Amino acid sequence: MESALRAEFDAVIPPHDDGLDATALAEAMRDADALVPTVIDRLAAPLFAAASRCSIVANYGVGVNHIAFDAARAAGVVVTNTPDVLTDDTADLTMLLMLAALRRSGEGERELRAGRWAGWRPTHLLGRRLSGRTLGIVGYGRIGRAVARRARDGFGMRVLVWSRSRPADLGPQDGVEFVDSLEALLPRVDVLSLHCPATPATHHLIAAAQLAQLRPDAILVNAARGDVVDEEALVAALEAGQLGGAALDVYEHEPSVHPGLRAREDVVLLPHQGSGTVESRVAMGARALENLRDYFAGRPPRDRVV
Repeated sequence: MESALRAEFDAVIPPHDDGLDATALAEAMRDADALVPTVIDRLAAPLFAAASRCSIVANYGVGVNHIAFDAARAAGVVVTNTPDVLTDDTADLTMLLMLAALRRSGEGERELRAGRWAGWRPTHLLGRRLSGRTLGIVGYGRIGRAVARRARDGFGMRVLVWSRSRPADLGPQDGVEFVDSLEALLPRVDVLSLHCPATPATHHLIAAAQLAQLRPDAILVNAARGDVVDEEALVAALEAGQLGGAALDVYEHEPSVHPGLRAREDVVLLPHQGSGTVESRVAMGARALENLRDYFAGRPPRDRVV
C-alpha cells in the first residue's frame, strides 16, 4: 500500500505501525487532505472540531468504533472503511478459537514448551469435540454468515443466529435457525460466537446476566470488538464455574488484557489477529486507496459510512 499511496499522493507515512497519539492525529488532520487511520488511532470529537483541512478519513479496517461519527458528520468529514476483504480470514480465525478452546490446545502447547509433558496418557488434557455441537452466532453480517457456513458445512454444527434485526434475505438456503431474542439463544448453545459491531447498543451486550444464562460447559468466543463483553463479569463467571471457557481475539481495554483472563488455563487469548494475514492486510490497503481515489476524483466512495 505504501508504494501505491506514494505513487498517487503526497503521502506522509509514519516509520512505525504503533498508531498516532492525539497530538500527531490533530496535526495530520490540520495539515493533510486525507487521513488513513487504523483501529488503534482514536479519532475523538475534538479532533474533528479542529480539523481545518482533512475532508476524508479512509479507515484501514472494517470496525469504525474508534471514530467519533457525529463529530465527523458535523465537520463535514467523509468516513470510509474496508468491508468484505477480511471476512474469510476472520471467520477462519473464529473457527481456530473454537477448536483451541474445546481441544485445550493452548494448555497443551504451554505444557510442552515448559518441559512438563511426560508423554501420551489416556486421560491427559482431554478436550471436547467441536463437530455436531450447537453454535450460537450473535450478529449475522458478512463474518457471522461466513462462520455459520464453516460451522455447518465443515463441522456439522447446528447453527442458531440472533441479531438486532432479522436479515431480510435470511432463508432456508442459510441452513441456520433465527432466534427471536438473545435471551432465548443463550441457554441453547454449546459455543457462543460474537460478530456484532461495537456500538453504544452493543456495549457490554454480554454481561453478568447473559453469562449466567449460558450452560456451565459453554464456550464464549469473541472475534468482534472487546467492549461487547464485560470482562469483569466474564472473569467472575469463569471463576464461579458458570461456563466452560472463553476464546478471545479482542479485549475491552486493548492492548491491556484483564489479569484474571491471562491467569486462566481455560481461556484462549490471541492478540487481535482476526484480519492478520498478508492477503487481508494488502486487500485492506487497496480498498482504502480505492476509497481515496474515488473521493478525490469526485466519485462517491464505495465504502462510505459517514
